[in-house]
Amino acid sequence: MSRNGDRPGLHGRRALVTGAGSGIGLAIAEELVGQGACVAIADLPGGGLRSTGERLGGAPTIEADLSEKDEVARVLREAGPVDILVNNAGMQFVSPIEEFPDDEWDRLLAVMLTASFLLAKGVLPGMYEREWGRVINIASVHGLVASPFKAAYVTAKHGVVGLTKTIALEAAARCPDVTAHAICPSYVRTPLIEAQVADQARAHGIAASAVVSDVMLSSNAVKRLIEPAQVAEAVTWLCGPAAWTMTGAVLSMDAGWLAH
Repeated sequence: MSRNGDRPGLHGRRALVTGAGSGIGLAIAEELVGQGACVAIADLPGGGLRSTGERLGGAPTIEADLSEKDEVARVLREAGPVDILVNNAGMQFVSPIEEFPDDEWDRLLAVMLTASFLLAKGVLPGMYEREWGRVINIASVHGLVASPFKAAYVTAKHGVVGLTKTIALEAAARCPDVTAHAICPSYVRTPLIEAQVADQARAHGIAASAVVSDVMLSSNAVKRLIEPAQVAEAVTWLCGPAAWTMTGAVLSMDAGWLAH
């Protein structure tokens, strides 16, 4: 990160991070605060969000269900002007397509794709006006490849990658310092991943103890879970001055998955 003396590189920037109650979102919020940004955090109601706000020194917290459009609109109102938008909120549902519940399909796409679109739509005018902004979408390696039993998740994350590229092209024509990026990590050590283990074991008919090594990391060249803080460091780099050079880029943190 570029620094002016001891002053953090994001001093004075205002950020909104969704899904910040735990995992990747929490790590990103911590990293942005550490870089001097004023960070508002949004997530489902519960102790996780409140404790994150306290952990961040009283950061503004917004309890919201991003599957509801009126809740997304409220997040935008409560967050105020946003210089850095990190669309991180996510969820998972594992099922064969023929058994996949329609309501789960709708919910996953609403949270991960529609909400990302609506939040970007809401903050971009202000970014253009202030002539600086970053839209950073936490996609997934599943935004680039598919896996069985994850139809809604894979579809949503592919959509997020396409949305990122579209934002980048439109923003470049308006202001070169407003950029959009997608980060596509392989499996990250988060509560979401931990919750998937039992579902994957049932879907694949194997023991839960074998899910991480034999299913989750089977395509990785490096058989290691990514840590949330490592994704957070990528986010702050993308907020730096050199990152304009890769607007519309897809940053694959895939531990060699796509090298096969």
